[in-house]
Amino acid sequence: MEISESPLAEAGRQFFSAENAKKWVELLRPGFHLREQNEGEPLVGYLGGEPLLPADVAWPQWEGHGPLSFIAAVDCGEIPVEELDIPVPNDGMLLFFYYNGVGDDAVQYLDPDSITGGTRVIYVPEGSADVSQRPVPDGLEAFPRIMLTGELIATAPDNENAALVAAFGDADADPTADDDYTEFPYTDDGDGFYDALTTFRRDHSPHHRVGGYSLPKAGSVAKEASHAVAPGDDDAAKAARRELLSELVMLMQVDSDGRAAMEWGDTGRLYWLIKRADLEARDFGKATFTWQSE
Repeated sequence: MEISESPLAEAGRQFFSAENAKKWVELLRPGFHLREQNEGEPLVGYLGGEPLLPADVAWPQWEGHGPLSFIAAVDCGEIPVEELDIPVPNDGMLLFFYYNGVGDDAVQYLDPDSITGGTRVIYVPEGSADVSQRPVPDGLEAFPRIMLTGELIATAPDNENAALVAAFGDADADPTADDDYTEFPYTDDGDGFYDALTTFRRDHSPHHRVGGYSLPKAGSVAKEASHAVAPGDDDAAKAARRELLSELVMLMQVDSDGRAAMEWGDTGRLYWLIKRADLEARDFGKATFTWQSE
């Protein structure tokens, strides 16, 4: 799939000025959309069920809370990694875990200790020994399994994304500010662009995705996630978060999905992010996380 031929690129050419359309297409990024597998389609991963784990890898636990729920697995060998713009492994499995608690027992999206304890990314390299299906721990119920295939799509920055603010914001706008917001630069008098954007998103729902831009429910995902990596209100923390915005990439996004009995708050989404250098080094213990709900 060519980004320049995607429906999102076409919407930019139709509803933006020629100059803004060019910048818009340059901002679009490839993502790998995961959807339910149909007969004859390749198996790329799955939601729920019991994960495949090596015998020497313990089921992830959150101390003082209990075992994490298994959310999803992705077979990196079935992803067109050469067509993504992040260094996803070209083989092996990525497994995602999340503590599905409520209230004070839930993962708090701005609490680094909560995120470290209550979420996990496990990478199982191809050829790992003694890999087998692992039953869920006692007291934990597995989500129903949904088999997934995938397709490469274009993804677009949201209105608070630093790249969009830098491209289309006011001259004095700060792309790294937590509350900076920029309108899409459409030129038509109606809702044509938003209708095209809504149609594209509807056609790719639920929004399970590897790579690309995050699709937020409540503000910039990357800016929110940066607070978990570099918390605090002092100047050093703010500077660290500014730097992180150019380093963090979205690794995996898992939407609410009734077929898998997954409901993250009020139709929310789970997001795992990681610094590009840590992804390239396969250091998934440094992945971070946030979640959003309406």
